[in-house]
Amino acid sequence: MARLSVELNRFFFAEERAAKVTLQDILDLAGERTFGFLFVLLSIPSALPIPAPGYSVPFGIALFLLAVQLLVGRERPWFPQSWNKHQFELKQVRGILKAGMPWLQRIESVSRPRLSYICQSLPGRTVIGCAIALMAISMMIPIPGTNTLPAMGIFVTGFGLLDDDGVISLAGLVVCLMGLALTSLILTFGYEAVKAGIELIRNAVF
Repeated sequence: MARLSVELNRFFFAEERAAKVTLQDILDLAGERTFGFLFVLLSIPSALPIPAPGYSVPFGIALFLLAVQLLVGRERPWFPQSWNKHQFELKQVRGILKAGMPWLQRIESVSRPRLSYICQSLPGRTVIGCAIALMAISMMIPIPGTNTLPAMGIFVTGFGLLDDDGVISLAGLVVCLMGLALTSLILTFGYEAVKAGIELIRNAVF
């Protein structure tokens, strides 16, 4: 099966496409790789260091729903029919993918099936599902700093799941832990206090 970056480039750039694409179009593109594919694709807008307003909350809800389905052992994800018909502007999707493609290709260059039981076993998928569910909840919190790092954790963990690469999924889980720690600090002390603390540490180190 072709690499994800190749499939995305073919579907969104190489082929003629309508001005808008639907979630059902994306599900059809994913084929049998739906969970990992969707975890990666839906987390990209919030994981990138570029403005993507309006994506974190709805995509966070969708990612949470996917994570719960992974936990209960569904083979293929389910979305309400109205969600499947939801349309996205092709121009905006292309802009996000252009920014995210280099990161995706970097991970692809080192990805291969290894420690696959982490991605395929019930305990492994349970841990992955719980981590992604928590990060999806964090993405939905309307406070600065609570969506980028959690989305990065989902992106990396989901990519490992996509390629049955347990090493990459483990790395993604580490990022998820970092995201959980950051979100907890922000909720406890406030965004400005955490930002000031990070700047203080950065100045002390560098």
